[in-house]
Amino acid sequence: MKYVYILKSKKDGMWYTGATGNLRKRFKLHNENKIPSTNSRGPFMLIYYEACISSEDAFTREKYLKSGVGKRYIKNRLKRFLSLTG
Repeated sequence: MKYVYILKSKKDGMWYTGATGNLRKRFKLHNENKIPSTNSRGPFMLIYYEACISSEDAFTREKYLKSGVGKRYIKNRLKRFLSLTG
């Protein structure tokens, strides 16, 4: 399986969207500041993920979730959670 995931920085509250074949390992690397795109923003909480059968599907979904329409979709999907966590 391939995964699309969204992290929320506990430091600045910003979101990061990514895709990986090993979600547990990738999440650990993010929190150990070993991923260049997020190395100064940790620690993180995993707030959302989806499983995909293929890499192509995962990367297509990642691109969608990074778009304006995709960001609106995910904010609507997580609105109850977001109201609890701020």
